Amino acid sequence: MEKPEILKEMQDIFIDVLDNDEIVLTEDTSAEDIEEWDSLSHIQLVVGIEKHFNIKLTSKEIMECSNVGDMADCIKGKLA
Repeated sequence: MEKPEILKEMQDIFIDVLDNDEIVLTEDTSAEDIEEWDSLSHIQLVVGIEKHFNIKLTSKEIMECSNVGDMADCIKGKLA
């Protein structure tokens, strides 16, 4: 799966978890850019991503992701 496809699927997860149809993700999007993205929703996003892509992220991997692009790279690596 290529990164643009991963980003599109991530956007659908973000829209669902954060209940905001207006979210448009870019590789540079971070929690600072989306009002609804707080610590609790971050956990929900991680769980949603893990379930959707059928992967498991370690705490270290999660902590190393500073934006959506980092998350997409991590997902791509897990799917390879």
